[in-house]
Amino acid sequence: MTTTTLAVLVPLLPFLGAVAGLPLGRTAPGFVRPLAVLPTIAAAALAVVVAVRQGGGKTIEAATQLTPTGSVPIDLALYIDGFAALAAILVGVVATCVQIYSTGYLRDDPRYPSYAALVSLFTSAMLLVVYSGDLMVLLVGWEIMGICSYFLVGHYWETPEARAASLKAFLVTKLGDVPFLIGLFALATDAGTFRIDGILGTVAAGGLDHPTLVALLLLAGVAGKSAQFPLHTWLPDAMAGPTPVSALIHAATMVAAGIYFVARLLPVFASSAAALTVLAVMAAVTMVGSALAALAQDDIKRVLAYSTIGQLGYMAGALAVADRGAAVFHLISHGAFKALLFLAAGAIIHAAGTNSLSAMSRMSGLTKRVPDAYWTMTVALLALAALPPFAGFFSKEAVLVAAEHTALGDRTVAPAGAGWTVLVAGLLTALLTAAYATRLWLLAFRGRGAEAPDHGRQPIAMTAVLWVLAIPSLGFGLSVTYLDDWFDGNALTPTVTTAVLGTGIAVIGAAVTYAVWRTLATKAPAREAAVAAHVAHPDAEAGQVEAEALHLPHPAEDPTDPGRALLGPLHRPAAAGFHVDALYAAVFVRPVLAAASLVRFLDREVVDTYVRGAGTGTQWLGWLVRRAQTGNVQTYLSALLAGSVVLAIAAVLVAVAGA
Repeated sequence: MTTTTLAVLVPLLPFLGAVAGLPLGRTAPGFVRPLAVLPTIAAAALAVVVAVRQGGGKTIEAATQLTPTGSVPIDLALYIDGFAALAAILVGVVATCVQIYSTGYLRDDPRYPSYAALVSLFTSAMLLVVYSGDLMVLLVGWEIMGICSYFLVGHYWETPEARAASLKAFLVTKLGDVPFLIGLFALATDAGTFRIDGILGTVAAGGLDHPTLVALLLLAGVAGKSAQFPLHTWLPDAMAGPTPVSALIHAATMVAAGIYFVARLLPVFASSAAALTVLAVMAAVTMVGSALAALAQDDIKRVLAYSTIGQLGYMAGALAVADRGAAVFHLISHGAFKALLFLAAGAIIHAAGTNSLSAMSRMSGLTKRVPDAYWTMTVALLALAALPPFAGFFSKEAVLVAAEHTALGDRTVAPAGAGWTVLVAGLLTALLTAAYATRLWLLAFRGRGAEAPDHGRQPIAMTAVLWVLAIPSLGFGLSVTYLDDWFDGNALTPTVTTAVLGTGIAVIGAAVTYAVWRTLATKAPAREAAVAAHVAHPDAEAGQVEAEALHLPHPAEDPTDPGRALLGPLHRPAAAGFHVDALYAAVFVRPVLAAASLVRFLDREVVDTYVRGAGTGTQWLGWLVRRAQTGNVQTYLSALLAGSVVLAIAAVLVAVAGA
């Protein structure tokens, strides 16, 4: 087969698996798991073949006109460069791992057939985004992912949290998609085509008439899809869905789409210094804010969700300094270890047989009960903390090196201010990332919570996937010197300055967190006794004094949690996501509800009053006419005679007055 044919099959196979899996879920349930797993495995294998044939060299392009649309045609086109080839492998591998993992995680779920079909459709949509050479076709995959996320996040629709989270994810991302769509039309109007190669050619020739406007409109959609400030609030709430869905969304689909889109069209954004500056500020705020929020969360999945937001901020920061190689490198590296983190967290939750164990303050004794999750999550957390030689170290350093070169003026594509913004925020985020990664590991595997019931060992389908993902989490960064061709030929190796600075800061963050945890653990028995005394005798003066002297937390909180001590007064707002949702409720939701109430009042009290008045008047007129229609002929003749007499008298009076 030609490379083009193989590339077409990559998104097509999961789509066919989804189409076949939905009806067979009822009629032939035995085929559901094979149809979920095998097409995705085949797509991943074909993506590898396409990448090998592409080899990081010349872009593979093919197109056929989909339909005549007037001045700007829409083409069914492929555009596979090194970035697309590697991103497709990431999507295929992670989706395969999620599908295999889900056969064990959701083996007793009655809605597994629809779940598996939606995951396949989700995968197909992302692969369409990755390979598409036409922005309108890319938009189809972009929007299908939004629909799939709505259904998958709301998989446990019986719970109000899942229903609210799915609706929030859909609405917030659509809020960004409206200006995104306008930006696509504006871009196509300037370039005269939706084809990516044509747009890039127009940019190279300086043919864009409104680069800043177009770039800012597109960034709105990117902020929504990739959960960047200020449209990031949907992602932590999306943890209400099944954990494998979280792994898929955070590692290889949905949130990766926005970053990949900017990388694909980076020359468009680089043609506007204002757009790159906005992107740098957005990335910096996202990185630091999400890292602080992660340090205050108790739910393990929400910690990982805020972590994803921060790591996406790193990728956006790399794009803000016009280095798409560093951005995509971190995208792929992060996809491996973040998928591992979520699936390991799912193994922990599955071991307890309940989602309640996602609260880290309730975890205890997990090291021996889930050894596979313990060891693989340790690897993934080391990669997240960006310690060498794990994958996260190399990809994070690539971002910092790019920011350093821009800040020092070695690269002039992006403003130096954008470079300094990304560099400073990236270093601060490295400190906070190591801190919350260490805190997660300590509370999850060294915690003092109540031990949940043991539901036995995990299915081999779940544990095997963890070890598969541990391999790239550990070793992918070491392959960076062999992948230059896939990343525009730019070297992504760390420099001594950023490596020493970034690693030193990460070690400091981890060491301080561990020291605080050790101090709190030493005092924990006395603190717990004081809490018990205070709860048993809340009015006892001695217990009150002791509790205040020890600065006791709420009895339900883990006394060894270092997050509160590290954040101090920032802990409460950070735990609430800095009240961004509350701000949106005050600024947008309440005014809209108030306006809706006003419209409802006007409709009910004004419009309906006129309608009811018209109806009432007609009823009264009918009543009068009905009273006149008695059916008595004598009455009619009497009325006729009386009317004639009245008319005669009136005529006489008029005549007299005229005389």
